[in-house]
Amino acid sequence: MPLNELAVPNRLVGVRSVRRALQSGNLRKLFLAADARASLVEDLEKMAEEAGIKVEWADSMTILGRACAIGRGAAAAGIAIRKGP
Repeated sequence: MPLNELAVPNRLVGVRSVRRALQSGNLRKLFLAADARASLVEDLEKMAEEAGIKVEWADSMTILGRACAIGRGAAAAGIAIRKGP
């Protein structure tokens, strides 16, 4: 899985941030942790698939958190649609 895609300034980290971006149509790609609680990520996966947004899975929350350059695990992350030049 190409988690290096998350090394961009327009990344979002966390279930709430990703959910807001999905609801507003501002998400380009979604990353979910395979070991996250199903109750946290199932609805995000469903919303993304309905919106035609590609979903990538990370092996663990720790790996996803590291890819996002944060000091803890992350259940969800995403790349927002860049606006402007």
